[in-house]
Amino acid sequence: MSNTQSNLTHEQFISTAIEAINTEISALALLTEQIDDRFAQACDIILACQGRVVVTGMGKSGLIGRKIAATFASTGTPAFFMHPGEAGHGDLGMLVKGDVLLAISNSGESDEIKMLLPVVKRLEIPLISISRDKRGMLPRSADIVLTLGKSQEACPLNLAPTSSTTATLALGDALAVALVHARNFTSEDFALSHPAGALGRQLLTRVEDLMHSKSEDLPLIHQQAPLQDALFTMSAGRLGMTVVIDDSDRVVGVFTDGDLRRGLERGIDLQTPMHEVMVSNPRRVSKTMRASDALSVMNENGISQLLIIDEQDRLEAIITLHDLLKAGVK
Repeated sequence: MSNTQSNLTHEQFISTAIEAINTEISALALLTEQIDDRFAQACDIILACQGRVVVTGMGKSGLIGRKIAATFASTGTPAFFMHPGEAGHGDLGMLVKGDVLLAISNSGESDEIKMLLPVVKRLEIPLISISRDKRGMLPRSADIVLTLGKSQEACPLNLAPTSSTTATLALGDALAVALVHARNFTSEDFALSHPAGALGRQLLTRVEDLMHSKSEDLPLIHQQAPLQDALFTMSAGRLGMTVVIDDSDRVVGVFTDGDLRRGLERGIDLQTPMHEVMVSNPRRVSKTMRASDALSVMNENGISQLLIIDEQDRLEAIITLHDLLKAGVK
C-alpha cells in the first residue's frame, strides 16, 4: 500500500464519489427485483416467533447484522446479535427453541456460520438466510432464502463489501418496516424503548410527571380578596400566577404576572377585588396529557401556565412553561 500523496484532483474525488453512490443505487434497484413471496414468508415466520430473532453474520455482514438486530429490537421485534465465531465456542447457548435465526453471508459460504448449521437444525430453529444468490451451503440449508442479486461492488476492485452491505442493510430495514406495519407498532411503543432520548421525553413525559400538586402549597386567592393580597400569594408561590377561587374552593379564574402589568398600565388600585381583575375560564388540561401537547396549548394561546382541575372544579395542580422547558420537552 503506497503512502504517497494522491494525484487525484478535487473534481476526480467528487466524480469517484458519485460513481460509487450510483453503483450502490443500482444494487438497491436490483434488490427490489428480489422482493417476492419469500420476503412475505420471512415476515410470517418472524411474526410467529415466540422467542427472539437472533441475527448472525461474520465480518462486514456481522456489522450490518448488528444494526438490523438493533432496528428490530427498537421497533417491536425482540432481537439481538450473536457473533458466529463466539457462538462456536459457547455463545450458541443464546439460541433456544422458539427463536428464529437470521444468518447473513454474501457468498453463502461463511465457515463460521456453516459450523453452526447442524445445531440449528437439531434445535428445529427456523433459519432465514440473506445472501447474494441461492448458491452456497447457507441458503441451501435455510427455510427461507432471501437474496440480494449479483450486484457489482462500489469498490473499484469489486472486492470490499460496499454495494452488497448497503443492499443487506436496506433489506433488513425493509423487514423491520414491514413488521412495524404488521404489529400496528405506534410512536408510544417506540418511545418505550427510547426513554433516554429527546423522542422518549416527548412521547413518554406526561403533565403529571412535571406538575406542581396540592402538596406544594399552590397559590390560591379568594375572589373577594384585594389585589394586594394576591401579590403576596404570587410571590410566595413562585409560579408567576395565582388561582382565584370562590367560597366552595372552585376555580373561577387566574391572575398572572402579565395580567398585573397590564392592570397597572390601566391604573388599577391595589384594593381592587380579584374578581374584577382576574381572567375567567382559564385554560386547563388533563394530568395524563403528554407534556409536549401541553406545551403546544401554551404556545397556541400565548400563555405560560396551565391548570389541572378535578371533577369538582377544584385546583389539583399547575404546570408552567418553565417546567416543560426545564424537562427538555419540545
